[in-house]
Amino acid sequence: MKELGKYFKYEDGDIWFVETDRNNMKLEYRAKELISSVKSPFQQIDIVDLYDFGKCLVLNGAIQSTVLDGHIYNEMISHIPIVTHDNPQDVLIIGGGDCGVANEVLKYEEVKKVDFVEIDELVVKECVEHIPEIAGTTSQDNRVNFIFTDGVKFVEDKKNLYDVILVDSSDPVGPAVQLFSREFYQNAKNCLKEDGIMVCQSQSPLFNKDILRNTYKILNELYPIVRTYYAIVPSYPGGIWSFTLASLKNDPLEVDVKKLKTNTKYINEGVFQSCFKLPNMFKYVLE
Repeated sequence: MKELGKYFKYEDGDIWFVETDRNNMKLEYRAKELISSVKSPFQQIDIVDLYDFGKCLVLNGAIQSTVLDGHIYNEMISHIPIVTHDNPQDVLIIGGGDCGVANEVLKYEEVKKVDFVEIDELVVKECVEHIPEIAGTTSQDNRVNFIFTDGVKFVEDKKNLYDVILVDSSDPVGPAVQLFSREFYQNAKNCLKEDGIMVCQSQSPLFNKDILRNTYKILNELYPIVRTYYAIVPSYPGGIWSFTLASLKNDPLEVDVKKLKTNTKYINEGVFQSCFKLPNMFKYVLE
């Protein structure tokens, strides 16, 4: 039998991918095959084809995006800030090596330039080659400027350059830890124009309450308008995921949602408006 990496096992002739969440849960998925397994200077990168979720990107043993439901996360973190901004021409994406978020941003003709800052070039290469269903045509669009460097350092010396910043970080471990720090959020704000908007993924409201609470607190200290919203992403532990939008001018609760693109699989006008209506468990965390 072919030797598998540390996150996979054989059982009764089947291949199983095993994800461990916070050393408290083990989630097992039956896999058709391990398509690719490489180690970059930053992390272990696996592309695996699962029976239910299809092909997916796995970083250090944690699912990042799947063909079945990756569009949910990618659409929610991208369309909402793009639609909320009056004229989103210059966009910065930090992280998001699977190219899914960039692929959604590029659906808007008014976007003229996307600086795509990803620390790990190998993640992009693997996803473009093996998961085009997620990566789309991002690598072929001349509006995209790939910058393979540390996003934390990238924003340290930039001022007033971007209309929208999307922080598509992985979980706060390894190279992504600093993407949840106050210093990073302050530097990111400095990169925005006077009417700019920043959105980040703020983790699970069930299992990562401290991260959600801290993110919301920091951004409220930096921005006049802060809105947390959520989506259901079945492949993420707990199934429910949060995003936090911070704006210097426009409130997403007051925008014309008819600007929203319709070539989507998850988000529509109703979802845009309802995702900000938070369940009480969110309110308890944020208050």
